[in-house]
Amino acid sequence: MNAAQAPRIAGVDVGGTFTDVALYNPLRGVVEVHKLPTTPDDPTRAIIDGLNALGGSPHVVHGTTLVTNALIERRGAPTGLITTAGWRDVLEIANELRYDTFDLFLRRAEPLVPRHLRLTVAERIGADGSVVEPLDEDAVREAGRRLVDQGVEAVAVGFINSYRNPTHELRAVDILREAFPGLTVCASAEVAPEIREYERFSTAAANASVQPLTTRYLRRLADRLGTPPMIMLSDGGITTARAASDRPIALVESGPAAGAMAAAHMAQTCGFSDVVAFDMGGTTAKVSLVHDGAPARTHTMEVARAHRFKRGSGFPVRVPTVDLIEIGAGGGSIAWVDELGLLKVGPRSSGAVPGPACYGKGGIDPTVTDADLELGYLAPASFLGGAMTLNTEAARQALDVLAADLHTDRRTAAAGIAGVVNNAMATAARLYISEQGRDPRGYRMVAFGGAGPVHAYDVARLLHIGEVVFPRGAGVASAIGMLVAPRAIECTTSLVVPLDDPDWHAVDAVIEDLESQARAQLEEADVDPADMRLEAAADMRYVGQGYELTVPLPLDLVRAHDTSGLVKAFEAEYRNRFDRVLHGMPAQVISWRLRALSSPVVDTVELVGSDDAASPARTGTRPAYFAEIGDYVDTPVYSRAHLGRGKIQGPALIEETESTVVVGPAGSVSVDDMGNLVMTINPDGEGR
Repeated sequence: MNAAQAPRIAGVDVGGTFTDVALYNPLRGVVEVHKLPTTPDDPTRAIIDGLNALGGSPHVVHGTTLVTNALIERRGAPTGLITTAGWRDVLEIANELRYDTFDLFLRRAEPLVPRHLRLTVAERIGADGSVVEPLDEDAVREAGRRLVDQGVEAVAVGFINSYRNPTHELRAVDILREAFPGLTVCASAEVAPEIREYERFSTAAANASVQPLTTRYLRRLADRLGTPPMIMLSDGGITTARAASDRPIALVESGPAAGAMAAAHMAQTCGFSDVVAFDMGGTTAKVSLVHDGAPARTHTMEVARAHRFKRGSGFPVRVPTVDLIEIGAGGGSIAWVDELGLLKVGPRSSGAVPGPACYGKGGIDPTVTDADLELGYLAPASFLGGAMTLNTEAARQALDVLAADLHTDRRTAAAGIAGVVNNAMATAARLYISEQGRDPRGYRMVAFGGAGPVHAYDVARLLHIGEVVFPRGAGVASAIGMLVAPRAIECTTSLVVPLDDPDWHAVDAVIEDLESQARAQLEEADVDPADMRLEAAADMRYVGQGYELTVPLPLDLVRAHDTSGLVKAFEAEYRNRFDRVLHGMPAQVISWRLRALSSPVVDTVELVGSDDAASPARTGTRPAYFAEIGDYVDTPVYSRAHLGRGKIQGPALIEETESTVVVGPAGSVSVDDMGNLVMTINPDGEGR
């Protein structure tokens, strides 16, 4: 397809505070961007307004926090669970682990399905997939009737060992759909066909809970757009709206995944091997790792935590997702004083409405954005390129109340907010990177999101990272990430085999089935079969271990029945993670994975340049506070759109429409060949 025939396509990221739009114009070969406040009462309104601001687009790739927020806020449909007799309380028993050993008042996340809506039927599938006890079909109908009578709108069907043989689950689903046509029903073997019933049942219950809400939202959006959108998945691929409606739990990290894909695209384009992607938006900050141009991925995450940032306090979902951590530190995070008189920031956020005090929409709580404005990092008159004027007086009033509670002055309170939030993000990032067996000093940072470029300098210094890269359009990078993401789907199933003597006949059948599923979904997304690529992986462990490593595998190795190659791949991955191999210990494969993907929607990203190239790069100065100096200093302000190839010595402020890059005294910035800003930080504390 030539440029004249190629359609305009837009990436749209709806966050808790802002909606970002990036539109690719194939005739001009450029990307135009726009940022506007999210409309929480109807997110589609901001989407349409943002698209119209750029001239509209017939094709949209959409990322959303709808699923995550619905699970956290328990806004899903009333949900029931039908399970095998004797397994009613799996969601309640969970994994029997305490996420905080020393908390005597420990609270767990309440199961999505309360006990009175968890019903059992007679059936049993053995661990080998054989039918031990036939399904009682009348009991399924009766259980469905009882749930519907109690107001249930969605039902998850989860039977023991259904990952090995789903026939009972699928028959139960058919029975329920025939008997109750208005009921949303899903099978755990279709949502998460993997071993471990707690994780599988939990994922199915979460999927059922959000499916009606997600389906309604995507239909409404399709009606307003005039065509169904493509949807960003948690693993960094994109899929059809229909597939997303069937398995909405796969959207749980939809927006953050897009940011990681943007960082991966930049790393690939620039030849960066190891990158820390730092995405700080209005509500949260996300950190992920990119190695050799690809974001790290995982297959288990938690949602709806009782303690939002304590691992183990939520319930698990088994979906492929970009591996990242989330910190309650965004531009809208609220600063407060705890019972000990200590300054805290987040996780509560002011959101899009009312937003930070400086938005002038009725917010009275001091936020990170209010502190950034007081510290001189943001210009009141040019926020969002002048589309929104910040209310300096409202920010100061909010900060004065906080300062009084802290028995200090406004400047110290604002600097304290910045210091607390920067240290929180750096500490979480350091722990996360260390858990991967990595050293942050070996990475470059790519900073994006509306607030990421403002705080990247301080976070990088705390992590001892010496180079920070700011892509053009950093404030809308997640929307851009949707344009460079491939149409992709990952299919998986559990088949436990010994690593040194697998049943290759059974493995072949599994791989063939996974490939058939994956190709069918990509064909539905209009992918040419000739443009499909396949990537295989397997979850492996030593016998007796509780958790697995996902090991990438050349598909040819599997098809060639290369047992020694399988063993070598596992040992190499195990050594890479743990720096050792347990010789003499038997190992096994637990699950098999096949990912099918196509070429990205957009291969290269070139943003629209300035219409006023003759304007000077330096636009003035303003006082800005830097912790190293301990005071405000007159700081040069530059327009990013007009920067040349020379080096700028910190301190400096570099503004573009969607964000501001803060360069501290120990930093210096230059523009690379691709238009990225590259900041070098001198560890000795002086710019170079």
